[in-house]
Amino acid sequence: QVQLVESGGGSVQAGGSLTLSCVVSGATYSVSRYCMGWFRQAPGQEREKVALIDTADNTRYADSVKDRFTISKDNTKNTLDLQMNSLKPEDTGMYYCAARYNWGYNWRPCFEVAVYPTWGQGTQVTVSS
Repeated sequence: QVQLVESGGGSVQAGGSLTLSCVVSGATYSVSRYCMGWFRQAPGQEREKVALIDTADNTRYADSVKDRFTISKDNTKNTLDLQMNSLKPEDTGMYYCAARYNWGYNWRPCFEVAVYPTWGQGTQVTVSS
């Protein structure tokens, strides 16, 4: 059973930086075979996509975080990171790592995937003004 565990959240002032990490365990294959992404949910709001990365390491970002956040994965360590710079109060929320095995008969273009079956518990990010 694949498990995802996030870490790295915390409280920072606007303009600061944080790096979130997601460790993938229990997987038969490396994260190179997974669509992966970071999502966030602010209180009272729906969960939204923040950044995605596909099996070829192509990336896609929400407009609100473009040029500030960078998603990356390490296929040997089985980790997914999110480097967040120039943080704003509106970046506050619970950040979740998600994964979908994407190989063989199960393959889909990652950026068209609507459902991620595996989620972490989340890590809280709070940005104060």
